[in-house]
Amino acid sequence: MVVAGEASGDLHAAHFVEALRQLRPQAHFSGMGSRHMREAGVELLVDADEVSVMGVWEVLVKYPHLRERLGFLRRQMLARRPDLLVLVDFVEFNLKLAEAAKAAGIPVLFYVSPQIWAWRPGRVKKIGERIDMMATIFPFEVPYYREAGIPVRYVGHPLVDEVRIEETKEEARSALGLEDGGPLIGLLPGSRQSEVARILPILLDSAELIRAQHPDARFVIPVAHTIRREMIEERIAESGLPVQVVDGQSHRVMRASDVVVTASGTATLEVALVGTPMVIVYRLAALSHLILSRLVTINHVGLPNIVAGREIVREFIQGDARPEAIAEEALRILDDPAYRHRLLEGLAEVRTLLGEGRGPERIAQVADEMLEGRILSE
Repeated sequence: MVVAGEASGDLHAAHFVEALRQLRPQAHFSGMGSRHMREAGVELLVDADEVSVMGVWEVLVKYPHLRERLGFLRRQMLARRPDLLVLVDFVEFNLKLAEAAKAAGIPVLFYVSPQIWAWRPGRVKKIGERIDMMATIFPFEVPYYREAGIPVRYVGHPLVDEVRIEETKEEARSALGLEDGGPLIGLLPGSRQSEVARILPILLDSAELIRAQHPDARFVIPVAHTIRREMIEERIAESGLPVQVVDGQSHRVMRASDVVVTASGTATLEVALVGTPMVIVYRLAALSHLILSRLVTINHVGLPNIVAGREIVREFIQGDARPEAIAEEALRILDDPAYRHRLLEGLAEVRTLLGEGRGPERIAQVADEMLEGRILSE
């Protein structure tokens, strides 16, 4: 049984399933996920689009439905008794499922470590009581689990394998129908409805200010499959800006763009791997930010900055997420060649730190060992 609860986890899980099927062609997979897992042949018991939510307030609002879906999956797990439960990120939900699995004697592999290095480090003890193996995607996460006596394996970041784009900037623009014109700015407002509702207006206001300085500037938004395209197009129509909307193709948009203004999250690492300068923007619901700001123990929220251990990409979070400041940073990237070069050098450093790939093969090997009854740390 494989359980993922959001767009990025769905993709990581699908690649894991495909890799494990190479080792065990007769294996049957069921669980929770979305389009990518379905295409990988997983029997979806719950559609992850029903439960994808971010922020404390948003979780509280949707809690009854989350609880009902969790209960359904728990009952399915206990009835089916899978040989292995693989939980992909989606921490709070998945740790509750892990607790039930552990009590029932079902082995648990957790893939994509909770960010204990960022907030609530004391969770590591509870995690250790509920799982049999932690597969981490960053090398610096391993000591946290090793010191707590929890079996752990570093398998590498799945995005290194997933972000493979061979097109040049010119080829990417041609494929998008955006060959001619001025600077191209990619706008990535996120992959959750609530996220897009908060962040897209900020990005469009920033775009308007950029266009005031660069009247020939163009904008493009890749729409995640978890978002209604109409929601994006209605906002754009209200703004009157020249924004092209494309379904998916986010990596192509990243390659085609001169600069990307993106919501904080997994997409920031994807942009770093593609190698396009970016600006990171994020705004949570007020209550969510109030609670999380008291729990977070690190200085940065942008994953490229966390990986590098220093600020490489400017972050505009919560009250700092003002269109004027965001537009000023994007314009600096466009108009200051020396600044742009320094930013590109920093992103190259992040790509090196993320390793050489083959993450799906490594996590599949860990799962295969667990199915053989072996639980081995590095």
